[in-house]
Amino acid sequence: EADPKKAEYAAAIHPVGRIGTVQEVASAVLYLCSDGAAFTTGHALAVDGGALAI
Repeated sequence: EADPKKAEYAAAIHPVGRIGTVQEVASAVLYLCSDGAAFTTGHALAVDGGALAI
């Protein structure tokens, strides 16, 4: 179980103002495993809601 105060702080400093969900990360994984990503090669996909940009 996450510490509520730490989670609140993390959300407050995050570019989109919240923490991502398991479903959001899973959706990116499903895309990469799908035929739709067949032409995607050599890329690191940051599923972080913009946190890498700060």
